[in-house]
Amino acid sequence: MGIWILNGLTVDANNEQSQKHILVENNTIAQVLDASTGSVPNTDGHEIIDAAGKLVAPGFIDMHVHLREPGFEHKENIATGTRSAARGGFTTIACMPNTRPVIDTVDTVNYILDKAATEGAVRVIPYGCITKNELGRELTDFAALKEAGVVGYTDDGVGVQSAQMMKDAMALAASLGMPIIAHCEDNTLVEGAPVSEGAFAKKHGLKGIPNESEAIHVGRDVLLAEATGVHYHVCHVSTEQSVRLIRHAKQFGIKVTAEVCPHHLVLSDEDIPGLDANWKMNPPLRTPRDVQAVIEGLEDGTIDIIVTDHAPHSEEEKEKGMQLAPFGILGFETAFPLLYSKFVLTGKWTLGFLIDRMTAKPAQVFGLPYGTLQVGSAADITIVDLETVREVLKEEIESRSKNTPFIGWKLQGWPVVTIASGKVVWS
Repeated sequence: MGIWILNGLTVDANNEQSQKHILVENNTIAQVLDASTGSVPNTDGHEIIDAAGKLVAPGFIDMHVHLREPGFEHKENIATGTRSAARGGFTTIACMPNTRPVIDTVDTVNYILDKAATEGAVRVIPYGCITKNELGRELTDFAALKEAGVVGYTDDGVGVQSAQMMKDAMALAASLGMPIIAHCEDNTLVEGAPVSEGAFAKKHGLKGIPNESEAIHVGRDVLLAEATGVHYHVCHVSTEQSVRLIRHAKQFGIKVTAEVCPHHLVLSDEDIPGLDANWKMNPPLRTPRDVQAVIEGLEDGTIDIIVTDHAPHSEEEKEKGMQLAPFGILGFETAFPLLYSKFVLTGKWTLGFLIDRMTAKPAQVFGLPYGTLQVGSAADITIVDLETVREVLKEEIESRSKNTPFIGWKLQGWPVVTIASGKVVWS
């Protein structure tokens, strides 16, 4: 038995909209029919989902998430994290390796993949570490990690401090046709600082993280990427200087791509209401000027994709306050409604633009066979109610953790059905 999704609104990157009937069979999209003619397909023997008045999109792809397993299951695990992803409309997610143990061996990669296959609601693709234990001292076995199934190499959570180590990593990754994904942060400029350098930090007597802590590594790394020919991908871009450097690198033909998170597109340090650590993330919230720069960077193609950097922490950890609490906020369940409400409903972006940056574009950047509704493609589909306004409620969050600054926000554009590999995984 398959699934017929009837009368759904589809949209492409050019914002061309049409009404479609879509048949899902055997984990793939088997038929796509024009629904505007009024014809109704033969649905005998199939499950029916009436998507009239709703958006039917490829399943969202998130190339930067933290599932916390192994080692930090009190924050999240693969089962709870993938359910949270499904609720947010995501069907493919790429998990970062800063677990305990870190994902720096074939055994740990196999653990993630096996656990995701048996307990995960959506597709999980792991990253492997650049350096052993993410200590920046010795490269991991890139070839073995590639064979095991990683999508790229990153020490996310910490920046690779040695330029020589990063150059060696890039040269090795380039020889294997694999990307380097960089958390850009110069440790000498950030130690002990919980928020961005600026008015909020001064008001509360906190050490600030300067913009150049990120941009210095971006500048260094694009030069190393030029020298090695690697595909270099910049994590969670947050500063005007970083955008400028990435734009310049692309103009010179350097193979660099970049990502941005919803919170860096909609919030600045001026929005932080007080010392609530649910507003503490890394990179931190920057100035309104930086927010405008990353928005413009996404719009002009300097920044390629949207990711969530879903980073769950327990309430006990976040209650330690702005100085001592860990960095990070949830991302899966608010990403699409947040951006739809902020940018599409206000006319700043087309719906097609937003969908493209969360589906086809990340698939293109990382060479994944997902992010499309074409016949024969994987049956990863997200159905979205674009009309209903709902409040973000703590008790409705699917994640094991609840650390988000968006509690109480009223948003529009909520995923209502998520189909991953042909199966309804959230409704």
